[in-house]
Amino acid sequence: MSEYEVPERAGREPTIEDLHALIGPSTPHFALQIRNRIRNLIAGLDAHHEVRIAGEREMVRLEEIAFDGEHRGGPGAGERPLPSLQRASDPRR
Repeated sequence: MSEYEVPERAGREPTIEDLHALIGPSTPHFALQIRNRIRNLIAGLDAHHEVRIAGEREMVRLEEIAFDGEHRGGPGAGERPLPSLQRASDPRR
């Protein structure tokens, strides 16, 4: 059972804290799994609900890092960027 699926959460409205519990471990490797858990968490919430808005924003970020990797800066002076850090639209890829 994942942390967001704890029985105490069942039957109550999701909170920002519930969302943050899912977002905390977001890395490119697990981004799509976390995105799906967020999708389940916010399902059924009103379009203007703060948790839904934050969750949808986070789902976009997770999709970006899942397919494009996590960017922590550019290459150093005199270094070429790693191929895995180049965007799909980059013609050198």
